[in-house]
Amino acid sequence: MIEAIDHLVLTVRDPDAAARFYARVLDMEPVTFGDGRRALRFGAQKINLQRLGQETRNHACIGSGDLCLLTRWAPQAVLDRLGAEGVVVAEGPVQKSGARGPITSIYFNDPDGNLIEVSSYG
Repeated sequence: MIEAIDHLVLTVRDPDAAARFYARVLDMEPVTFGDGRRALRFGAQKINLQRLGQETRNHACIGSGDLCLLTRWAPQAVLDRLGAEGVVVAEGPVQKSGARGPITSIYFNDPDGNLIEVSSYG
């Protein structure tokens, strides 16, 4: 029945600031949609950004996101990029289990506290 994830939503304090962070650090493309909503596009997916209380059908809170993003970059290249952008690495590289098998992961928090995992398959 389900074949893929189209988009995820992160709750942030300032969608424009979050869009700038993800564009600068992870090369995601900031986009605007709907009634001025902000999102980040990469590959065939996107992350929608919402302010606290914007969506009343969920139990969102700022900083509760936990995402694993895939890269083809080597772990050292990811570490180098994060370091160059002043991003503090919380953990990694470490071996984890991804949807398709073993992955090498690096963890950090975005400015709103969401846990971001950047991973690569061997």
